[in-house]
Amino acid sequence: MTGSTERPADERFRRFRRPEPAFARAVATALGDAGTIHAATVLDVRGAVPYAPPAHEVRQVDPPTERLPFADGTFDAALCAFTVQDWPDVELGLAEVRRVTSGPVVVLTREPERMRESWLAEYAPEVVEADARRHPSIDRIRAALGGTVTTARVPIPFTCVDGFSEAYAARPERLLDAGARAADPAWGLVDELTARRSVAALATALETGDWDRRHGALRIRPAIDGSVVLLRATPA
Repeated sequence: MTGSTERPADERFRRFRRPEPAFARAVATALGDAGTIHAATVLDVRGAVPYAPPAHEVRQVDPPTERLPFADGTFDAALCAFTVQDWPDVELGLAEVRRVTSGPVVVLTREPERMRESWLAEYAPEVVEADARRHPSIDRIRAALGGTVTTARVPIPFTCVDGFSEAYAARPERLLDAGARAADPAWGLVDELTARRSVAALATALETGDWDRRHGALRIRPAIDGSVVLLRATPA
């Protein structure tokens, strides 16, 4: 775009991290009318990858660290997509999102225990564990949301374009690309030596065929039942 001040790093990030259509559809369904009616107002708590619906009245905010500057029930719906793991105070943040939202609050997140069961834990255990530790449990999120909360697992397509580690279950070679790893904060949670050791273990498993002997079935699955969970909370 002419006159853009976008940094090259942003372009590299978007090469590996883009909104996954299957996740976006699940979000729109959970938001209900607010996901499809342009007159609806949606509060979007900013995450690394945008999943807000194409509504005219989407208001983006940073993760709440104090009282939000909106009256009670200002928004028809709210969305927190892959962001709660970075909040300094999950309970305060979700309470504020709930306060300013009259309709559903939708949280798209990842379940820590399911993350620990990923195939990647065999080759990069420290990376997976560090990533899992920063994600609040589903029970904690549910309690913080209050009201009536439903949960549903969201399958991860084998062509997933939102490149956190599980997105590459059918394409593990992608994780040998330093750019793909740099786009996933999990790899920055460990020291460089640990990251190198993990990459070397995966590379060896792929070169020897051990990965395909153990996990090759993942290459032909249309989707995997991984750690992605969608919570939908409505007022009590």
